[in-house]
Amino acid sequence: MASRSTQILEAAARVIARRGVRGLRVEELAEEAGVSTGLIYYHFKDRTGVLRRTLEYINDRAERYTTAQDDGAEPPTPREELDQVLLLELQDTPEVRENSTAWGELRASAVFDPVLREDLARATLVWVQEVAALLGQVRPLAPAATLAAAAERLTALLEGLSMRWLSGGLALGHARALMAEAIEVELAGLSRP
Repeated sequence: MASRSTQILEAAARVIARRGVRGLRVEELAEEAGVSTGLIYYHFKDRTGVLRRTLEYINDRAERYTTAQDDGAEPPTPREELDQVLLLELQDTPEVRENSTAWGELRASAVFDPVLREDLARATLVWVQEVAALLGQVRPLAPAATLAAAAERLTALLEGLSMRWLSGGLALGHARALMAEAIEVELAGLSRP
């Protein structure tokens, strides 16, 4: 059974995905999580604490579903891992839909919230660095600055494709094809002297 704080974070991700950050009320969160408002304040201090920890929870959950391996399976090659990390953010499962929607809501709210903006900037930087490291494993001779720029473009594109898919502006298969093409283009660019 999940701990109470994890239960609250799962509920927070659901509420944010459904109602947005501005729609997150501690009372509604408590009802969604099946706990008292006092327990939420005990674990998270205030609404900002809930938002910060929900952002961490969403990142951790995304890492789990983009890096999961079957027991006994051969470890992926660096290229397979790169594709997996990026393309598994575009899959039609409730967990990915909820995660991506909540991330988009947090991103939009960060425009008006300096604290959330800083937390989101840090989380995005970590994501970009992880993708740059994967690109570096595929193209080990590429300069670090070039890897970072390619990772920035890929992660930004992925966010945009995800929002278009989730909002019905793009079919999932087409979004995945565009992402796969972008990975090819970036890798080809990293091969040039």
